Amino acid sequence: MHSKSAKIAGRLRLKFKSNSLPVRLSIITAAMLPLLPLHALTGKKEETTQYAHVIDSNRLTVVAVKNPSTVFNNGQNLHGFGYDLMRNYAKSLNVQLDFKVVNDNTAALDLVAQGKANIALTNATMNDIEAKKLSFFSATCGNFNALSENGLDTNINLVVNNAEDPIAQTATGFTCQAKNDGSIDQLASFYNHNIVEPNAWDIVERDLKARMPIYKASFKQEASKYNLDWQFLAAMGYQESYLKSDSVSPTGVRGLMMLTNSTAKAMGVTNRNDPRQSIQGGAKYLDQLLEQYDTIPYPDRAWYALTAYNMGPGALSSIQNKVEKQGKNPEEWINVYSYLQKNQNANSKYKQALQYVTRIRAYLEHIQQENEPQPIEV
Repeated sequence: MHSKSAKIAGRLRLKFKSNSLPVRLSIITAAMLPLLPLHALTGKKEETTQYAHVIDSNRLTVVAVKNPSTVFNNGQNLHGFGYDLMRNYAKSLNVQLDFKVVNDNTAALDLVAQGKANIALTNATMNDIEAKKLSFFSATCGNFNALSENGLDTNINLVVNNAEDPIAQTATGFTCQAKNDGSIDQLASFYNHNIVEPNAWDIVERDLKARMPIYKASFKQEASKYNLDWQFLAAMGYQESYLKSDSVSPTGVRGLMMLTNSTAKAMGVTNRNDPRQSIQGGAKYLDQLLEQYDTIPYPDRAWYALTAYNMGPGALSSIQNKVEKQGKNPEEWINVYSYLQKNQNANSKYKQALQYVTRIRAYLEHIQQENEPQPIEV
C-alpha cells in the first residue's frame, strides 16, 4: 500500500483497534453520508468515484468467498453474517445489493482492483491486500469480541480500491454506527457458530450419514414442488426429529417433520408416521408460511417462516405487534430476533423458538458444506 491512501487506511485500522470511531468519521453518521453532495465529501466537484457510481447505478456490488463468517448459499438465496451486514449497508445507501460469491480471495481482490466490484468482504491477509495496492478496514469497526464470542472469524475486512473514495468513508461510518447501536452484536449472535456444542457435531454427522440417504430423495421431490431448498427442509427435519419417522413429543406432535394433528389434516396427511407423507406435509406447510410473509425479503422471510412453524403464526404476529410498538420495523428479522432474545428468560416459548431457528440455520450450513454448491460465476 502506498501514498496518502495507505496513511488513511492505517489510521483507520489503528482507530479500530482502540475501539473508537475514526476521527474523520466521528461527526458524520452513515445515515447522513448518502445525503451529502459528493463534493462535500471529496472536495472535488467532477470526480468519478465508486460511491458516485453506486448512487448513480442504484447498485452496490460486493464480492466474497463462501465461508462460515461471510456468506452461505441457501438454495436460491444467500445468508450469513457478512451478507446481512452488507445488505444493511446497501439499505442505508438506499441502493440494491449485488452480492456475488467467488472462488477465492484472489478473485475477490482482483474484481475490486479492476473496478468490477465496489467492495470485497474478505479474510485475505494484509500482505495479499496491499500487494494489489488496495485499502482495507475492519468489517465490524473493531468489534472483534462479538465475532470471537460467537465462533466467527475476527479477520473479516472490507476492501476498497481507494481509502479516499467516499465508499470507504460511508462504509466505515455505517459499520461503526452498527457497532455502537448493537447491530453488530445482534447479527453475530444470530450467526453464532457455537450454537451446537463441538462434540455434538460428531453425533449430528453420524445421524446424517445413517439417515439422510433414506430420505434425501423425498426431501428433493417435495422441495421441487414448491421451489424450496431441499437442504433447508432436511435441516428442519433433523431439528424436529433427528430424521426419525416414529418420533413423538409429549405434546402429541409426531413424525419426521413433527406435525400436529390439525396441521397434518390441513396439509392432507393421513399418516403422520409415514415419512414421505410427513415430508410432504412439512414442505406444504412451510410453503404456505413463506407465502404468508411474502412482503419480507429473503433471508429474513425464511427465519420468520421457521419461527411461525415452531410457535404458530399467531404467536409470531403478537411479537411483531410488540416490536412495532417499540418503534421498530416488525418485518426486519433482527428486531424480532432481538425481542425474542431479550425476553427468552420470561417466556420459555421464546427460548425454544430461538433455539429452533438458530439450530436449523446451523444444520443447514453443515448440510450445505457436505453438498457444496458451485460458486456464482462473475
